[in-house]
Amino acid sequence: MKILVINGPNLNFLGIREKNIYGLENYEYLENMLETKGEEENIDLEVWQSNHEGDIIDKIQEAYFDGTDGIVINPGAYTHYSYAIHDALKSVEDIIKVEVHISDITNRESFRATSVTAPACNKQIYGHGLRGYVEAIDYITSSLN
Repeated sequence: MKILVINGPNLNFLGIREKNIYGLENYEYLENMLETKGEEENIDLEVWQSNHEGDIIDKIQEAYFDGTDGIVINPGAYTHYSYAIHDALKSVEDIIKVEVHISDITNRESFRATSVTAPACNKQIYGHGLRGYVEAIDYITSSLN
């Protein structure tokens, strides 16, 4: 089983930005946590991050061709306005997709409550901290089994 974890803009600044919202753990901690999960469950897991919308779209499209079974995506701020990422996610309909947000996007600034990318995904998880990524992987693995 092959799962791709895509992290959008500013997620590389975990542990640096707004610790009261995103927590104290840094991006390396998240990567290690997910790589351990992949090893424990014998999942071919790739963790990837970009601050650039086009790169994220390219990565989603690559997943179509490389045998990826599931995508966990935290589009960051692109969640709220990137119809291009929505369209890319929608175009890979045979891949299970879960949108994840570390914070509770429904209890923050009003613009964050709307996700234009979630409708292109099978599930959305928010407000569970970094654990939300693990929940997303569990959802994908249970959906495929």
